[in-house]
Amino acid sequence: MILKAFRGKSNQKFINRLLSSKDVAISNKKIESVGIIIDSSEFSDVEAFKDFFNELGVQLPKIQIIVFVADEKKTERLWGNYFSKNDFGWNGSIKHVELQTFLDTEFDALVGFYKDDALELKIVTAASKANFKIGLSDVDDRLFDFILDISTKDFEVFKTELKKYLTILKKI
Repeated sequence: MILKAFRGKSNQKFINRLLSSKDVAISNKKIESVGIIIDSSEFSDVEAFKDFFNELGVQLPKIQIIVFVADEKKTERLWGNYFSKNDFGWNGSIKHVELQTFLDTEFDALVGFYKDDALELKIVTAASKANFKIGLSDVDDRLFDFILDISTKDFEVFKTELKKYLTILKKI
């Protein structure tokens, strides 16, 4: 139990270090590749994201989704890529190969579709090499470049608002 607390503290320090050295330069190029992080306890319709970004002109091979599951034992392997608390070590180290590949991919945009304040979700968002990070409110504001104040249950509102703002920002 004590080791878990120490590991949590070391991972939080890792996040703070990443965010303090964050590059704030965002390119003006249009979105051609998207990474999406979803918390399975809040939202589970992965296909809805694929369809939405397909409508925006992002081709399917350029859309990658990774799902956070709180307990691997209770989850059927419905998703191609998922991660859990067990995939993290000390100081933000990643033990999951597919998750590391996701983090190393330089997406034009990263969508963090979660409101949970889980340390693992923060690590993945902070460690991602995405150029433009989009998230929801009530999570650490330092993680995202663009924040929408929408519930995860209001996916239709999320789609409408994100499309509107991406058009205004000339990202699509």
